[in-house]
Amino acid sequence: MVVVKAMKITTCFVLLCLVEITTQDPVPVVIWHGMGDSCCNPISMGSIKSLIEKQVQGIYVKSLEIGNNIAEDMENGFLMNVNDQITMACKLISNDSKLQNGYNSVGFSQGGQFLRAVAQRCPTPRMFNLVSVGGQHQGVYGFPKCPGDNSTLCNIVRKLLNYGAYVSFVQDHLVQAEYWQDPLNLDEYRNKSVFLADVNQERTKNPVYKENLLKLKNLVLVKFLQDTMVDPKESEWFGFYVPGQAKKLLSVFETPLYQQDWLGLKKLNETGRLHFLSSDSDHLRFTDDWFISNVINKFFK
Repeated sequence: MVVVKAMKITTCFVLLCLVEITTQDPVPVVIWHGMGDSCCNPISMGSIKSLIEKQVQGIYVKSLEIGNNIAEDMENGFLMNVNDQITMACKLISNDSKLQNGYNSVGFSQGGQFLRAVAQRCPTPRMFNLVSVGGQHQGVYGFPKCPGDNSTLCNIVRKLLNYGAYVSFVQDHLVQAEYWQDPLNLDEYRNKSVFLADVNQERTKNPVYKENLLKLKNLVLVKFLQDTMVDPKESEWFGFYVPGQAKKLLSVFETPLYQQDWLGLKKLNETGRLHFLSSDSDHLRFTDDWFISNVINKFFK
């Protein structure tokens, strides 16, 4: 009889454990929009948030709002120093009680490299998976289009970039200048870039950046094969122009950033945690089915 009772207790204990496991809340998701967008636009980030919530029952999705309202959030995507934006994003994440046990993240366009900076600079709470959808991780060298409804801001960006991307005032106040990489003037870029050259370890190597990025379970890079927004589109996979000209391109595997493993990309790749995805479409022009199949089902469930 004693043996039978012990078996019953053990069985109940196992069942209780199974109930706890199956009822565990899904890992929350943090999303960050791109240039010309905002946290809560119903046809962009609002739609993505709803799509994730529909596909993963009970999931918490936080869309980062950089500013006190939607208008500020959109404007700050053009005119707020990126380092200040990263600091604000880290505070929003660390102060959210629903994110304290860790989270997955997905960044769209410039939001991709911004969330990568969050992973490098703010390891607590932990980011598990980072999905960069069209992020410009090696920067851009061109401004062919400007999304969003504010043509005035787009014109300001063009004028300031033409004035001089590495002029201190422009670097400190124009977001797009802070990830502008001029392959014809690399020394100036590396010396004066206030954001991209730092997070890409192109000046002083910060071992913490690499250590923190290697804490990711997966780094997912999405490139748009017909991209007319990002120049060069290879930047979405960490590729860029051969130094000294602006025609021939290097893949990520040919760059010193990868070969010397400044960020940990080589280690991530060798351990099966670096993923290269593509969409045969223009910038951010993916379908719900593509996003569900390639992102939600693989990395958020």
